[in-house]
Amino acid sequence: MDFFIFCYIWVVISIYFFPTLISLNRGCKNKLGIFVLNLFLGYTLLGWVGALIWACIDKKQLKEV
Repeated sequence: MDFFIFCYIWVVISIYFFPTLISLNRGCKNKLGIFVLNLFLGYTLLGWVGALIWACIDKKQLKEV
């Protein structure tokens, strides 16, 4: 039973910090900002989606604008 609880908590935390994991994987400049946004406002749908969009923005698209 403890194993299932541990797995459940691990999955929930992984989903919660998914935008942060994406920013770390992509090597974004604003990793700390994405993490802070995700940590403090990730519980709201708007904060989580905002962090996800920020983490997924293509660097090349920002340079062209």
